[in-house]
Amino acid sequence: MTALRWRLCGIVLLLCGLAVAARAEIRAEIRAVDDEGATLVLRAPAQRIVSIAPHLTELLFAAGAGPRVVAVSAYSDYPDAARRLPQVGDAVLLDLERIVALKPDLVLVWANGSSPQQLQRLRAAGLPVFSSAARGLPHIAATLRTLGRLAGTEAVAEARAQAFEATLADLRSRYAGRKPLRVFHQIWHAPLMTVNGQHPVSEALALCGAVNVFAGQPQLVPQVSAESVVAARPDAIVTGRAAGAPDDGLDGWRRLPSMKTVALISVNPDLLHRATDRMADGARELCEKLDGLR
Repeated sequence: MTALRWRLCGIVLLLCGLAVAARAEIRAEIRAVDDEGATLVLRAPAQRIVSIAPHLTELLFAAGAGPRVVAVSAYSDYPDAARRLPQVGDAVLLDLERIVALKPDLVLVWANGSSPQQLQRLRAAGLPVFSSAARGLPHIAATLRTLGRLAGTEAVAEARAQAFEATLADLRSRYAGRKPLRVFHQIWHAPLMTVNGQHPVSEALALCGAVNVFAGQPQLVPQVSAESVVAARPDAIVTGRAAGAPDDGLDGWRRLPSMKTVALISVNPDLLHRATDRMADGARELCEKLDGLR
């Protein structure tokens, strides 16, 4: 009886151990719904991540997952560590064989900025794909938190998201009630392109107490004419200019007699035009320069 009792105890302990292990595995499983409505399931935090967009690369590093990024897309130039990583193509053409060979346990893609055909190839290859879309300033904080969950770096990601939200709240409070300024934000000058009211840059303008004169356009990044800009009667034209760039895209406006009284402002596009938490710094620069016109 004693031997039988010990044998039964051993079986019970074994079953208990299996149950604990099963519960631990369930707890480790990570589920996240991406911006295209697909559910991604990871059995554990991602250890080998491929990023197929410069802003997603930057957000991964901001969320504390930089050491887990094994490859990036072209133009992933921030932070400096991202420049040293292997590149596997761009939004138009990806090196699928190289991506598969890296054996990633997470591939981050830009839903509204990458070729649908390329994204379909990634999924067809059986890779764990998470699709992210640029959907405004609050979405940046939400993306940071999601990336933190996927990579197991929640504490770093949460701190970064809260700092971003705090800066936006401060700007909103500081410039609330200021005299409204009508602004044409020039994304590109040839062809002439701007943003509508759904774009994060338009949200940054609103933080500064400014009005986007093309907020009502249906396209996220519409092409407009110089005549329509003049007709909109902006108080200021804002454009992005990379450090050291010879042309800020404002020379054409300077030559128009009808725009002599319109303020022409350049801002850092790396801060304001890339959907990362550094947009808070870009918005601060934008607000300060616009406030100087009041």
